[in-house]
Amino acid sequence: MSKIEVDQVDPQSGTTLTLGTSGDTISIPSGVTLANAGTATGFAAIDWQSTIVTGATHTASANQGIWIDTTSNACTLTLPASPSVGDQLVFSDFKRTWGSNAVTLSLNGSKYQGFTSPAPVYNTTGETVQIVYSGSTQGWIPINDGAVTNETPQVADLTLLVIAGGGAGACGQSSDTHGGGGGAGGYRTSTQTGLSKGNTLTVTVGDGGTGNASSNQTGADGTDSSISGTGLTTITSTGGGGGGAYDSQSGRNGGSGGGGGGQGGPAGGTIPGGSGNTPSTTPSQGNNGGTGYTNSGNIGERSAGGGGGATGTGGNATYNTGGAGGAGTASSITGSSVTRAGGGGGGAAQTNGSAGSGGGGAGGVSPGAGAAGTANTGGGGGGGSNWTGGGASPNQAGGSGGKGVIIISVPTSDYSGTTTGSPTVTTSGSNTIIQFNGSGSYTI
Repeated sequence: MSKIEVDQVDPQSGTTLTLGTSGDTISIPSGVTLANAGTATGFAAIDWQSTIVTGATHTASANQGIWIDTTSNACTLTLPASPSVGDQLVFSDFKRTWGSNAVTLSLNGSKYQGFTSPAPVYNTTGETVQIVYSGSTQGWIPINDGAVTNETPQVADLTLLVIAGGGAGACGQSSDTHGGGGGAGGYRTSTQTGLSKGNTLTVTVGDGGTGNASSNQTGADGTDSSISGTGLTTITSTGGGGGGAYDSQSGRNGGSGGGGGGQGGPAGGTIPGGSGNTPSTTPSQGNNGGTGYTNSGNIGERSAGGGGGATGTGGNATYNTGGAGGAGTASSITGSSVTRAGGGGGGAAQTNGSAGSGGGGAGGVSPGAGAAGTANTGGGGGGGSNWTGGGASPNQAGGSGGKGVIIISVPTSDYSGTTTGSPTVTTSGSNTIIQFNGSGSYTI
């Protein structure tokens, strides 16, 4: 191999010096420094195009600078095919019209910020975007695009079931009385789309009302359940209403179900149950409680109404028979049909009110306490009952309402696996099911 040693090489004529011919490889040995004091071209520099792009489509080549005028129409800019690491592209809003007519990038088989979809859209007036190809893993990455936003945001769709805590049944007190059944917790469903991945959802699961044996007190209401987070329309389900107690006390208003009415006082008559769906929501969260009953003041013939459920109204009490709890609602969000949010049955002297399907508690038969609503169904508790043929016995407690539940269904391909609160995680078909029996969080 020949070797030439000189201090400077100049062209023989003119001002252009050519090294080698087409197809040759010019090798720069390791450790050599090329110092540029002039203008370098062809070394991945940006070659600004003199023609302004005005059409609806345009295909770019590597290392170009492109002026794009969208005065008349939006533009789809196709990125270079088979780019190499370090290739660059700069495109700029020539007439400050991208805010009206955007520039959409067609990725041409490459990734953009690590993803192949959605197609990046630039719609900020006066914006200039500079992108560099980093390789096949992340693809094109913007190093200057105004706010350097994520132009390929990843989103997920969620299906939600939100059930509040059920109301407690009222007690049957020692003076021969019967308590109304508790209403089921508020029952709401929702499908929410396009939620940004990385956002955290806060899950609050409401408790059921606590049953007690206190005289002349309506059952305790259940507490609300809710799910909220950035980009999510907050869903709040209202706690079920407590059952009505002796002496003309109507059941309390509640979410999915109002509590059943207590029995009437010595004057007789019917006592109304509480109203479901309070405060008013759309769609409705449930139904009203049933009425309590007294016949001519005869204490042995009194009975109490059932609590309302997500689907059915609480049953009205009749002669010696407590009202049934209202039916709950079936959902297949977990992959199989499960009924939840049933109302509690009313207490009675001879025939208790049956439990509402979906976790309601049955009413008591004298002398007997009401049954508790089933945990994590939002079922209402049954009313207590106390009649001993004229004798006295200790108060019979109303059943506690069942705790609520929140269930999230997400496509398994979008499931992040990031939770708090130890939810139960299962799969059904192509979906992952996250069931919160207590409060916690899920990061989309």
